[in-house]
Amino acid sequence: MPPPLILLTLHGNDRILAQMASSKTIAVNRRAFHDYHILDRLEAGIVLTGSEIKSVRAGTVNLRDAYAKVENNELWLFNAHIARYKAASRDVPEPARRRKLLLHRKQIDNLIGMTVRKGLTIVPLKLYIKNGVAKVELGIVRGKKLYDKREAIRSRELDRETDRMLKAAGRRR
Repeated sequence: MPPPLILLTLHGNDRILAQMASSKTIAVNRRAFHDYHILDRLEAGIVLTGSEIKSVRAGTVNLRDAYAKVENNELWLFNAHIARYKAASRDVPEPARRRKLLLHRKQIDNLIGMTVRKGLTIVPLKLYIKNGVAKVELGIVRGKKLYDKREAIRSRELDRETDRMLKAAGRRR
């Protein structure tokens, strides 16, 4: 069932709300948020076959080990696992094949500069369907050190503990 579309007066923030209501998140790469510092984000289209888009709509996608790379001035997505669509009869592509990502030339040139000069990596953060078209949210990332990961875990646990304490204090009153 498609998400509800908000169609009130489309001025300013209402237009943003209508766009948010018309997009559906299919897969999120939670591992990327743990392993990398996300410096920048951008949206790219993805080239899929007919059976692949049906599989995406069914939600059978895994982005855990996926990454993007520029080859021959084109951006490609590697290791994104889109499961085979069960009802497809023939010409079913490999689940982990490389897939072309669609960006403007200037955006690709900027990505080449960031990955070559600065040593950054391009990782898919989220795959979603927006206005009937599959999109990938890419993150320009730098790897976290082990102590950064431990610090993030420690701060998350502290936040949980303070929330528990506040909740318990609120019940006593």
